[in-house]
Amino acid sequence: MKITRASVWARVLFTPISPTFPFLLRKLIKKDRCEILHLHMPNVSAFWALLLPSARRLPWVIHWHSDVLSSEHSLGLRLFYRLYRPFESALLRRAARIIVTSQPYLESSIPLAAFKHKCTVVPLGIRPLIGDLEKEATQATTTQKTHDGSAIDSKTDMTPLQVLAVGRLTYYKGFDFLIRALAQTPNTLLTLVGTGEKGPELRQLAQDLKVYERINFYGGATEPELLALIQGCDCLCLPSIERTEAFGVVLLEAMSCGKACVVSNVPGSGMGWVVSDGCTGLHATPADVVSLAEQLKSLRDNEDMTKSYGAAGSERFNQLFCIDTSAAAVAATYRDIL
Repeated sequence: MKITRASVWARVLFTPISPTFPFLLRKLIKKDRCEILHLHMPNVSAFWALLLPSARRLPWVIHWHSDVLSSEHSLGLRLFYRLYRPFESALLRRAARIIVTSQPYLESSIPLAAFKHKCTVVPLGIRPLIGDLEKEATQATTTQKTHDGSAIDSKTDMTPLQVLAVGRLTYYKGFDFLIRALAQTPNTLLTLVGTGEKGPELRQLAQDLKVYERINFYGGATEPELLALIQGCDCLCLPSIERTEAFGVVLLEAMSCGKACVVSNVPGSGMGWVVSDGCTGLHATPADVVSLAEQLKSLRDNEDMTKSYGAAGSERFNQLFCIDTSAAAVAATYRDIL
C-alpha cells in the first residue's frame, strides 16, 4: 500500500488545514484510476471531494469516526459546527455507504439520523500489540520519573493498583476527573501517557490534591514503550466525558494484552460497548469523581476479578476487534458497491 501525505499548514480547533490536499487528491485519482473514494470523517479536507469532478464520478464510502459535537465546553466548536454542517450533510447525501464504528454511536448520532439506510457498522480493529513489538517492549526504557516506594501507602501491605491512562491531554478526555478520583483511592498509582494543552493544569491539580508523587506524567510514548506500559499495568482507565470519544482504540490495545478496563459510560459513545461492564471491565458515570473512584477501588481490592476481566477482554478482542475482521468487513462493503 502506498501512502501519500498532504502537508498540514495549521490546526484550527483540532482541525488540520491542508491547502495542498485537493491537488494531491485529483492527481492520485487520475494516476491510480481509482474505483472507490474512501473518506474518513470528521475531516474538512474531505469536503474538497464535493468540488472535484474526478471525485464526484466515483462512489464514496464515508468512514464515520465521530460527530463534530457542539460541545458545551467549547464555544469555538459550537460556532465552527454552524459552518461545517452544510458541507457535512452534502457529503453524507452523496455517499454510497457510511461505515460507523459501533451500533450505539450510530443510534445516537444526529447527523446520521437521516442516512441510517446506508449505514453499516464495522468496529475498528488493530493488530494485537503482543508479537513483533514484544521484544522491543522488553527493551524499552523510560527516561522520565517512575514510581518508587514513597508513592505507596505505608499503612497497608497491599500491592498498589497500577492504573494506566493514555490520550491527548485535552478537556474531553476527563483526566482531571481521574486525578480527583485518584485522590480518593489510596494505594493506587497512575501513569498518564500523552501531551496536550491541559498538561500544566493537570500537573497543578495533582500538586494541589497532594497526589503528584503517585502520578507518572509520562509524556509521549513510542509503540514499544506503550506496550511495555500496558503490560506493566493492572488496568487501563479511559475517563472521557463526551461522545467526542467515539470508540477508544486504546481500549483495544489494552484488551489485546489481557488488561481490565475502566471507562466512562458516556451515552451514545462506543466506549461502553467496547468494554462490557462486569465482564471485561467496569463502567463509571461520566464526569463523576466518586463513581470513578469506586470502580478503581473495586479493582484494587480484588486482584482475581481484575485478572478475570483482563482474560475476558482478551477473548472479546480476538472475537471482535482484530484488524483482519475489520478489513474483511470493509472489503465486503467495497464489493457490494462495485
